[in-house]
Amino acid sequence: MSHDDFEVEPIEGLPERPPTGEQILWQGRPDTLALAREALNLNWVIGYFALLAAWRFISVVDLMPIGQAIGATVPFLLLGAVVCALLYVVALIQARSTMYTITSSRIAMRIGAALTLTINLPYRELGNAALDLRKNGTGTIALDTTGKTKISYLVLWPHARPWRFGNTQPALRCIADAENVARILADAAEARITTPQVTRVVPNDAVAAE
Repeated sequence: MSHDDFEVEPIEGLPERPPTGEQILWQGRPDTLALAREALNLNWVIGYFALLAAWRFISVVDLMPIGQAIGATVPFLLLGAVVCALLYVVALIQARSTMYTITSSRIAMRIGAALTLTINLPYRELGNAALDLRKNGTGTIALDTTGKTKISYLVLWPHARPWRFGNTQPALRCIADAENVARILADAAEARITTPQVTRVVPNDAVAAE
């Protein structure tokens, strides 16, 4: 895994141009609304403020005219709207600052809104990939790494498999057409892993002669 935070990107999402022979197969970023729902619990926040507003209305409707009861409820709805808007803005910033890249040799993750970090995951350091597919076609692909390098959950968030703190798994979060992307990833990884690795062996006689 390597990262280069400060170089100008010759290709969006990559700190440098791919080596000769390496092809970019797919690039994408998280869907903003899906990221807000899954990583920032937007739906739970909406439900919380809806219940809070309903409780407020029910508790005062018998004590004052219905118009005033509604007026007493509105501040809770406005507060909820502000909180939800802030969560959406955070998700938008995270999505805009992210670029996932699948190549014929690796997965590259350019992440981080305040501090940009590029993580390279060669296929030979990946043990497994798990797809969490949603009904609308978005999904998350979690990557189980086998290399010695470990990445902090806090550094990766929200680009990590939820609730996996001990064995942090990088993840392509909330991407559109996730099933097709998973297929591209699987085909590329299989092709790369089955490709023989050719290395040059220096004969002992040549070493001795030196």
